[in-house]
Amino acid sequence: MNEIKLGERSIGADFPPFVIAELSGNHNQQLDVAMEMVEAAAKAGAHAIKLQTFTADSMTLDVDNEHFVIQEKDSLWQGESLHSLYQKAATPYEWHQPLFDKAKSLGMLAFSSPFDEQAVDFLDDLNVPCFKIASFELTDLPLVGKAASKKKPLIMSTGMASLTEIEQAVNVARLAGCNDIILLKCTSTYPAQPTQSNIATIPHLREAFGCQVGLSDHTAGVGVSVAAVALGATVIEKHFVLDRQAGGVDAAFSLEPDELASLVLETKRAYQALGQIKYGGTHAEEKSKQYRRSIYVCEDIEAGEIFTTDNLRIVRPAFGLAPKHWEKVLGNRAKVKLTKGTPLDWGMLF
Repeated sequence: MNEIKLGERSIGADFPPFVIAELSGNHNQQLDVAMEMVEAAAKAGAHAIKLQTFTADSMTLDVDNEHFVIQEKDSLWQGESLHSLYQKAATPYEWHQPLFDKAKSLGMLAFSSPFDEQAVDFLDDLNVPCFKIASFELTDLPLVGKAASKKKPLIMSTGMASLTEIEQAVNVARLAGCNDIILLKCTSTYPAQPTQSNIATIPHLREAFGCQVGLSDHTAGVGVSVAAVALGATVIEKHFVLDRQAGGVDAAFSLEPDELASLVLETKRAYQALGQIKYGGTHAEEKSKQYRRSIYVCEDIEAGEIFTTDNLRIVRPAFGLAPKHWEKVLGNRAKVKLTKGTPLDWGMLF
């Protein structure tokens, strides 16, 4: 797939994975904590930080009936109203500029997920390098079209979307003039289990839509993300927190700074390990070939003596004749006297 430029950074198969630290609402409504998160993400080697741009009122209604209260017993937020949850998770609009400036000063890109059309305009005015559509918003085609109309790269999490729903979103984005699209395989459970990740979908998603594909990873640890890179993921997004024990709306499935550093390192290693289809050893392995086996004299041999399994052996190293010549050598006579430890060559045979 074609290289995509985000500012000065290139994303694509020819570059190490682009790692995004998602701050979400783990700042607990404290700007100093959010700033510290940006600093920690930069120190860990993340390439970008991402915010979420919404207000509780733009996300939902302030209503407490069963439609607006989380009912699932296995949810981290069971019993909480959507409105109160989004109030706690929201990043104030006035924080965006200072957080973006902080990220840029530390060499990172900074952007956000808009959750309504006004948020798209707000972020565009801040000159974000791209937009991210969250998995739950992928079917909000007017929002997709609005973000795509800004003609900036568009990252879209696929989450629960069917192939048809993904196709609809991609088509809307392209019709609106956006050609630089990155789809993120995503499992929209919080946290997600590795068994629910189905990252084998990544190559299929790439071929189906002719887009770069990455992973928005809600599992614990870095293993699923590393595996995704081996399948061709060019972008990895992970939720980030300074300290899981200190809490945060998404803390349970977020990486701490040392884990984020490991993610950056191990996904880069996975990318480096992909290489090319190659047989016959690398240049670095050339010297190791001497430790293959070859035919050596294992007992002193007089000139004219017959080569047998008693006076020849196949051993390491590889300075003698290759083992494939073993049957040809046996039964021949020695042209000269040979001492134990001599590598056999054709000039020693009659």
